[in-house]
Amino acid sequence: MAKIVTLGEIMLRLSPEGNDRFIQSDSFRIIPGGGEANVAVSLANYGHEAYFVSKLPKHEIGQIALNGLRRYGVKTDYIARGGDRVGLYYAETGASMRPSKVIYDRAHSAIAEASPEDFDFDHIMEGAQWFHWSGITPAISDQAAEMTRLACEAAKRHGVTVSVDLNFRKKLWTSEKAISVMRPLMKYVDVCIGNEEDAQLCLGFKPDADVEGGKTDAEGYYGIFKGMMETFGFKYVVSTLRESLSASHNGWKALIYDGKEFYQSKHYDIMPIIDRVGGGDSFSGGLIHGLLTMQTQGEALEFAVAASALKHTIPGDFNLVSAEEVASLAGGNASGRVQR
Repeated sequence: MAKIVTLGEIMLRLSPEGNDRFIQSDSFRIIPGGGEANVAVSLANYGHEAYFVSKLPKHEIGQIALNGLRRYGVKTDYIARGGDRVGLYYAETGASMRPSKVIYDRAHSAIAEASPEDFDFDHIMEGAQWFHWSGITPAISDQAAEMTRLACEAAKRHGVTVSVDLNFRKKLWTSEKAISVMRPLMKYVDVCIGNEEDAQLCLGFKPDADVEGGKTDAEGYYGIFKGMMETFGFKYVVSTLRESLSASHNGWKALIYDGKEFYQSKHYDIMPIIDRVGGGDSFSGGLIHGLLTMQTQGEALEFAVAASALKHTIPGDFNLVSAEEVASLAGGNASGRVQR
């Protein structure tokens, strides 16, 4: 299996029990998670050598985050230790017409204040086949944006395939800032993942589709995919299409384009959703595994969409499923019958 590197921030998520609201809770569960860390866990589950690169404080709270990764087989050799704090976020799980809610408490985290000297990216990328990052990482701080660029440059020097999940976060930066930072980074990217909103807010591309109204017509994406590929030279452009019918009920499918053919996955009706946090990351992890191990982009996409559909049934940020379980669902076994 492949050596895969991901770079980003792992935070501790503090969540009420079940569907409780913040204000009625007198205790929170601690759940480690964060974009690229979630991707690394998926890839470790699929048998890859998954390395997560970040910086965490030396104290016990930093160790909670580190142990959360090690528990599921993610390699932590390249995590620098130092700084003062682990980023936190509070997540309240919605239901029916009440949406889920996230409150960040992540300013001045160890990775936000890390310096490029904390990481030897040439050493990190040596022997790697894939490097994955998301738009959350350069949004954390200007230092993190510089670190992302240095990691991408090292990946290219070592012939590593680079993927990005655009992942626009309006609580971290403005669209103008995102476009100014993200567009120049696209020259390093081979595989671009993002929904229609991410493409518009991070790169300035707009699809012809009424997504808010639930009309995720694939036709609206063909033009934008072609435009993105012509502008940035990606090998693959990929988008998930989520229909948010309620907090508990989503439609879910995806599209992939390799410059020649478009492929649209089958559609999943996900109800009830147990936890949608990490749904996009589980898609990225499935896609990377698929593109590394499968013959066609269609097979890779079906694996990714099935992996992500399964994640919506699992509490927490991590997608704790095996490649066999995903392949079973992708192959049509969605009955949920007890496996005896």
